Amino acid sequence: MMEGKNMLSLHPLLLVGAIIGAVSVVLIIAYASIRDKKQSMGFDRHMKDGEIIRRLLVYARPYYRQFILVGVIMLLGIAYDIVSPLIVGRITDMIQGDFALSDLYTLVAVYGSILLVSMGCTYVQAILLQKVGQKIISGMREDLFVHIEALSHSQMTAIPVGKLVTRITNDTNAISLMFTTLLVNLIKNVFVVAGVLGAMVMLNYELTLMVLCFVPFIVLFTVIFRKFARRAYRKVKDRTTDINTYLSENLSGIKITQIFNRQGEKLRDFSQKSHDLGGAKREQIFIFGIFRPLVYMLYISSVLCLFYLGGKGYLEGTVFLGQALTSGTIVSFYMYINKFFTPIQNLAEQFNWLQSAFASAEKVFTIMDMEPGLPDAPDAVELPEVKGDIEFRDMWFSYVPGEWVLKGVSFHVKPGQTVAFVGATGSGKTTILSLICRNYEFQKGQILIDGVDIRRIKAASLRRHFGQMLQDVFLFSGTVRSNLALGLPATDEEIMAACRYVHADSFIERLEKGLHEPVREQGNNFSAGQRQLLSFARTILHAPQVLILDEATANIDTQTEVLIQDSLQKMMARGTMLMVAHRLSTIQHADNIIVLNKGRITEQGTHQKLLEQRGKYYQLYTLQFERERGTGA
Repeated sequence: MMEGKNMLSLHPLLLVGAIIGAVSVVLIIAYASIRDKKQSMGFDRHMKDGEIIRRLLVYARPYYRQFILVGVIMLLGIAYDIVSPLIVGRITDMIQGDFALSDLYTLVAVYGSILLVSMGCTYVQAILLQKVGQKIISGMREDLFVHIEALSHSQMTAIPVGKLVTRITNDTNAISLMFTTLLVNLIKNVFVVAGVLGAMVMLNYELTLMVLCFVPFIVLFTVIFRKFARRAYRKVKDRTTDINTYLSENLSGIKITQIFNRQGEKLRDFSQKSHDLGGAKREQIFIFGIFRPLVYMLYISSVLCLFYLGGKGYLEGTVFLGQALTSGTIVSFYMYINKFFTPIQNLAEQFNWLQSAFASAEKVFTIMDMEPGLPDAPDAVELPEVKGDIEFRDMWFSYVPGEWVLKGVSFHVKPGQTVAFVGATGSGKTTILSLICRNYEFQKGQILIDGVDIRRIKAASLRRHFGQMLQDVFLFSGTVRSNLALGLPATDEEIMAACRYVHADSFIERLEKGLHEPVREQGNNFSAGQRQLLSFARTILHAPQVLILDEATANIDTQTEVLIQDSLQKMMARGTMLMVAHRLSTIQHADNIIVLNKGRITEQGTHQKLLEQRGKYYQLYTLQFERERGTGA
């Protein structure tokens, strides 16, 4: 009879255990069902958490003193979580018996003092972490930006601009949360849990054992949640990168979309990417929405067990596993259970931030781990000056392995010469100019600058002596002056002198603010000809020893071309000049004209000599001359 009564009294506990066990079985089955599908579900982490943490701590190490101070403040702050339940339990016991009002005032004063200290510590801790966290992230952003600047042209071509923008902005912001909030809160929660457990053991170790029965389930739920959350966060990051890349590209090319009236198609593409991002976000919220209630279920279950066992023992005047239970003990344990499970409940949100930070950090480090495609050789030298002696020796180059763009190209440019490259599209003209500045690495052959192999010259030193004027002029948001100087400490008089040299002063002086006229994104408030003139002035201002013009006169009207022709004549006298010209009339005075066809040099010589040969150059010149005469150009 007694055994049946004891079993009946345990029915509520068995019911709680059955519910928790059933939930655990369902989660384990769900976890097992995705373990063999990691790749297909996007769960493809390449870096271990330990490696990511180690690399992140490199940025935090200079601020270790501030973190130690935050740790001390944090320990003071958690005193409230540890001591306050004991004070409340003591007050409860006092109220049920005889007590002096002064003792109650003392306990209330102690409680209030601890609360104020905790609030003050929390404020100071938050301020310190925000300052340190922003410094850390600023340093990381700068390192990432500098590293991206060091990547080669081929590497930059392979990475969408939107992806790089996401790495520098969104991903570093996610990492910032780790230093400003997550890291300290995780440590704080560990200390709170440890302190609460210690206080509970000292107060009543039997009830503490009852609470600890729920810990294995907490660990189980957390491990399972971690797997699902990691996959969800990777999806969110990937979808965010996709939509940023799409926006970056399509907003830049929105004029083409409008010209061909394809707004509807672009909207559908954007809607699909937005839908994909929304789906990833919903999956993330769904996982978070399951985990936190599960932990809350464990919390409520432990409270119910406490009230059932503690209340039953207190009302019947019995003991629980040998220890007497008082009302104060039950109240204190109720508060401790709340403080024990609250950090674990917060762990769900902190896992959100943690997975976000780790996913973002992995993407940032993936970019930073990219070795620059054109690193300087260990014995690379500086070039104090360049005379302009350039030689190609049996040069072979391909962008795609096996598809040669240049095939055994050899030529020699003497100092001060003007050399032009002519040929059909894809013949290798622009490639030659890119290789001279070492924008790409060639496969076979040799390029010499003043007798020195360019692979033995530091890239920054080499490019410092070259001025490149391209067909597609890029202007930065800012002012005309900032676009011309690009940080060069030049006076307004020096800048205007460069503008007069290429006749850019003719339109700059008509601007309302002159050199300080605002330049909108990509210079779209200036005509193509005006942007080209600004490019010429910018190059002259930086005084390079070698000038490179890659179809730099292609977008200039006939009237402007007359001004440019005069400028070119003066620029030819400044040093070596290499040109790729769309209009053959602009290269008639070149010292040597090199004709390319399918990556090989077919003929070369002066304008007059090539006309006399009646070869490929003669055909191109005659065809262009007849076309311009027919259009009245």
